[in-house]
Amino acid sequence: MSRGGRVSVQAESNGSDHPIEVVLVTGMSGAGRTTVANVLEDMDWYVVDNLPPQMMRPLVELVARADGALPKIAIVIDAKGRTKYTELQETISDFVDQGLSLRIVFLDASDEVLVRRFESTRRPHPLQGEGTLLDGIEAERAELESLRHRADIIVDTSELNVHQLSAEVRKRFSDDDTPPLRLTVMSFGFKYGLPKDADHVADVRFLPNPYWIPHLRGHNGLDSDVADYVLEQNGAEEFIERYAATLSTVAEGYLHEGRGYAMIGIGCTGGKHRSVAISERVGRLLSARTGIPVTVRHRDLGKE
Repeated sequence: MSRGGRVSVQAESNGSDHPIEVVLVTGMSGAGRTTVANVLEDMDWYVVDNLPPQMMRPLVELVARADGALPKIAIVIDAKGRTKYTELQETISDFVDQGLSLRIVFLDASDEVLVRRFESTRRPHPLQGEGTLLDGIEAERAELESLRHRADIIVDTSELNVHQLSAEVRKRFSDDDTPPLRLTVMSFGFKYGLPKDADHVADVRFLPNPYWIPHLRGHNGLDSDVADYVLEQNGAEEFIERYAATLSTVAEGYLHEGRGYAMIGIGCTGGKHRSVAISERVGRLLSARTGIPVTVRHRDLGKE
C-alpha cells in the first residue's frame, strides 16, 4: 500500500527468504539497453521496457503481493521515461530508504561510438531535436550525470560487441540457479518435417530400423528392448560418442558468445525408435560432459 505518495514495500514482502530484486537499466541511448534487457529476460528476470517512472511504484507493489512469483524485476528506462527525472530520483530514493534490493545499471559509451551507432541505424537521437546527433548526445550526457554517479554498475560498451556485452551481463547477474545455457535434444521423424527451430540436425537413419522387427514394431525408443537393439548396432555407440564430443565443443562456443538456448534435432524415419533411443543417450552424455542442463523431448512420439 502507498502512504503519502511513497511506495511501501518491505524487503521480505514477497513471502520468501529472499527480497524482491529490482534492477533499473538506464544510460546513454545507443549504449546497449535492449541487449541487456534481452539477456536479463533470458535469465528469467521479469523485464519491463520503457516504463514511466510514475509506474514503478505500482509495479513493485503488485509484485510484492505476488507471493514470490516474480522475485526479480528489471525496469528499463529510456530517454523519454527520464523526462520525469525528478520523479525518477524520488522513486529511487524511496526504494532505497525502505530497504528494497535495488541496483542501477548505467550503460555508457564514447561520443564517437554513439554517433557511429546512430548513423548505422539512420535514426535520430531522441534528444537532438533540430540539432545534430552530437548535440543530442551531449544534452543526454549532461542530463544523466547525477544518475551515473548514483549507479551501482557502470558498463562502458564502447569496445564491446553484442556477444561481449551479453557475457558481461551474465557474469554480473548469474547465480547458482540460473543455467548459463539451456540445451534441448529433440527426436523427430523426417516424414513429418525438420524442426524449424533446430540449430543442429543429425540423421540416424543409417542404423537398422526396429520397425522391421515384428516384436519391436509396437514399442518405441524409450522401451529398453528397442533402446538395447538400437545401441547394439554397429556404429551406434561410436556415433553417440563423437556427436556428443562435437556438441560439447559447440556448447563451449555458445557459452563464450553468450548464447542462452540451443536445440539439437536427431531424426529417423518416423521419430519413434532410433531417434528416440539415440536422443536419450546423447542428452545424458552431453549433460554429464558439459554440466549444462539438457532437456530431451520427443516431437513425433505417438504419431505412429
